[in-house]
Amino acid sequence: MRIRIYYEDTDCGGIIYHANYLKYCERARSQKFFENGLRLQENACGFVVKSIWADFIKSASLGDELEVFTKLLELKKVSVLLEQTIWKISDISNKEISHQEIFRAKIKLGYIDFKKNSPALIPENFLGILGNLNEK
Repeated sequence: MRIRIYYEDTDCGGIIYHANYLKYCERARSQKFFENGLRLQENACGFVVKSIWADFIKSASLGDELEVFTKLLELKKVSVLLEQTIWKISDISNKEISHQEIFRAKIKLGYIDFKKNSPALIPENFLGILGNLNEK
């Protein structure tokens, strides 16, 4: 998923605010479900973030274009472990095409029943989408 960095995404110095990297990863994960006509929640169940390991490698700035890639590392009955990377694909400051990895995260998601506040089985149609996440 491609993302352009706008003023609202940056701090006062025009550098992307660190929390936005996580937002972009969330959007990329959600987009895969939306592209298949699905919501991320079904029958009062849905995904929650269990843990995140993040590595902020380089920064991006106002006007840069990024691309988010998602890779499935582990798929279980009630959880999924993903690796998401963000690459700077264009740098507006020097008008060059760039292919630099700037962020990497491992994100563990659990699927829970919100009413019972307990783990739930990931639905089959969701498993199909998650199984096809490997990009790049």
